[in-house]
Amino acid sequence: MTRPARRPEGDPGDADLVLRVRAGDRGAVDDLYDRFRRPAFALARRILADDTLAEDVVQDVFLSVWRDPHAYDGARGSFSSWLMAMVHHKAVDAVRREEAHRRRQSRAEDDLALRAPTSAHDVEDEAWTRVVSERVRLALGTLPDAQREALTLAYYGGYTQREVAALTRAPLGTVKTRMLAGMRRLKEELGAVAGATAGGALSDSAAVDGGAR
Repeated sequence: MTRPARRPEGDPGDADLVLRVRAGDRGAVDDLYDRFRRPAFALARRILADDTLAEDVVQDVFLSVWRDPHAYDGARGSFSSWLMAMVHHKAVDAVRREEAHRRRQSRAEDDLALRAPTSAHDVEDEAWTRVVSERVRLALGTLPDAQREALTLAYYGGYTQREVAALTRAPLGTVKTRMLAGMRRLKEELGAVAGATAGGALSDSAAVDGGAR
């Protein structure tokens, strides 16, 4: 372990500087930093293998000394030993945080990769649904009023054939005929693929025995 350089005669000891820090003397923290910065950085750098992280650890250690100088107990050993132990502890914590961060990032990237095909598929489905919906709306506009009214109530309103009959005050048989004729016209307008999609949705919405919404 790198040790601090020998202090000139008359230079205040570590314990004296700690007492001054406890009295609120910020200059004493600067003196301690100048005295122990190099050995503290060397220890943190050896553990972290990263200059920036090591410097962050050293800064954090001396900030802790300023905030809580009473954490050092002179009866349990020298200040330098206590300080280096804190550097070691914080450097190891930093290694653990970096490892945890890398693991989380790796998991997030893996999850994103797994979700990507599904997300793309969902976007395609949504786009196709919008296209079909717009084509259905335009095709409905080409139908006679009675057929359009019945299919609009079923497709957009979700009403059953019985409910459509009640709402339009038309016999159930008439409503069935209108909707069947309308769906045939829609299939002709939309084409086989889109017509099958729209027709299936309309058939589901217009089930005779379906319950109310």
